[in-house]
Amino acid sequence: MERILVVEDDLALNAGLCFELDTGGYSSAAAYTCAKARYLVREERFSLALLDVNLPDGNGFDLCREIKELRPELPVIFLTANDLEEDVLSGFDMGAEDYVTKPFNMKILLRRIEVALRRGKEKSSVPTDRWSDGFLLLDFSSLTAVRGGEKLAITPNEYKLLKTLTENSGRILTRQLLLERLWDSGGNFIDDHTLTVTMNRLRAKIEDDDHPYIKTVRGMGYIWTGGNT
Repeated sequence: MERILVVEDDLALNAGLCFELDTGGYSSAAAYTCAKARYLVREERFSLALLDVNLPDGNGFDLCREIKELRPELPVIFLTANDLEEDVLSGFDMGAEDYVTKPFNMKILLRRIEVALRRGKEKSSVPTDRWSDGFLLLDFSSLTAVRGGEKLAITPNEYKLLKTLTENSGRILTRQLLLERLWDSGGNFIDDHTLTVTMNRLRAKIEDDDHPYIKTVRGMGYIWTGGNT
């Protein structure tokens, strides 16, 4: 079931949107502030987000920018009473799929949600050089990493290690394989101890108590769990 985040500070409108979405076959989650929306995006998985532009603790444009840093693939539709051309263009510049002005027809909104979800699936079917679970974002093309909204300092060898692990998610990679794939091809020698140190340093950067990613398989190697223990 597609899960949709509704970020709207009007309690009645939020409740009405969630009711219509649930009735329409979706699963909804309500947020009335930017703070609650940030928390939900980090902790849960969503297929789409509906964002009000004017919120009590910020605005939807800034929130959209933050969401896109955490979940670049998440489709966003703005909901607002303001139909100024500048605001509409700003919404699209932020990466929004659509911009709906209030008041709106619920049937039309549902159809726009359907279209946005379909586009999102089409985009996700195209291979990308990124890995993200909403908390950790790894972009291997630009060599950037973000954990919980905070940019990380990752070395080139650590990026190579991460790319190898994420591309083989759920599979055990032996220490010997990692040593050969990451360093030997470049003509540089690295010993087994250095691999252990590098792996521990990388874990300290990307993981916390609630988000473990790399599991040690004693006597064999490592496995990328993707946050699932």
